[in-house]
Amino acid sequence: MKKSVALYLVFLLAFTASFGQQHPFEGEVRQLSQRLDSLGWSSGGTVFTGSSTIKLWRSLSEITQGKEVLNTGFGGSKAADLERYLYPLVLKFDPKRVFIYEGDNDLWADVPATEILNSLNQIVNRIQLVDPQIEIFLIGAKPSPSRWAKKELYQFFNQELEKYCQSKEMVRFIDTWGPLTDSEGNARPELYIKDQLHLNEDGYTIWSGIFKPYLN
Repeated sequence: MKKSVALYLVFLLAFTASFGQQHPFEGEVRQLSQRLDSLGWSSGGTVFTGSSTIKLWRSLSEITQGKEVLNTGFGGSKAADLERYLYPLVLKFDPKRVFIYEGDNDLWADVPATEILNSLNQIVNRIQLVDPQIEIFLIGAKPSPSRWAKKELYQFFNQELEKYCQSKEMVRFIDTWGPLTDSEGNARPELYIKDQLHLNEDGYTIWSGIFKPYLN
């Protein structure tokens, strides 16, 4: 199937499913997509998308080494939200690489890990329907102090996510848990802003170091 036909079918399915309905993030997604269109972009670039940890990554451009990278993160999102808005946030840009950070907010909202993985699988399948050669990176949940009460659940999700990535062609897992914890495996509050959920500048410096090898 030609890429243009596959892309049209994916868009048509997404549009039909949401027709006549009002969904969270609709306005934000529309504005983000329009802003990126106004700035201009070229196909074959890299897209980072997902929840607020991606959206707030202001220093992302510093590690891209001149490559075109689009940040389509939308704060508060869950995996099912990205699944719904996959066309305007990812597919329309015809990328060669996609980095996805979803699952953090889902787990805190008591969405079962199996349901999160199902949404991520649907996302991966739709991306690969358009182009099986797109590199997909699924980012493990980070160890936020404010969500430490569910540490075991987050670690279980990361383990299952890594297993899933190992079972799929062109899909890789990126661990962010280990690099952001101390030698005893505890969260590091000094890497987060006051809410102890979102990374501060020092946290993003470590975060950037995690991703540099994947952008070479």
